[in-house]
Amino acid sequence: MAVRLRTSLEPAALLAATRSIERELGRTPGLRWGPRIIDIDLLLFDDLAISDPDLVLPHPRMMERAFVLQPLVDLDPAIRHPATNEELARRLAGGGFETVHRRFDGEALLPERVR
Repeated sequence: MAVRLRTSLEPAALLAATRSIERELGRTPGLRWGPRIIDIDLLLFDDLAISDPDLVLPHPRMMERAFVLQPLVDLDPAIRHPATNEELARRLAGGGFETVHRRFDGEALLPERVR
């Protein structure tokens, strides 16, 4: 899923807010790229390019993941990568993405109060 939002928060503050939401929903530290209850990533923030230890924008692996590109293109078919100006829809249409397999039932992992 992808969402577009307007915020008065700066990127670092928005990242802190998303991490707070993840904790509230029950996310705990675990294996990198392992199963988790929720994972909120910041993909783009206007046309900013940020490379800090805690935050890299645009998201460094978004162009490699069809499951990320498709929702972005659904939101805005004309969206482009701010650093390369590449059309996300064109990249998505080019294919060659790794197949993503569902490893677990995410719904079952959510706390009962969130379902």
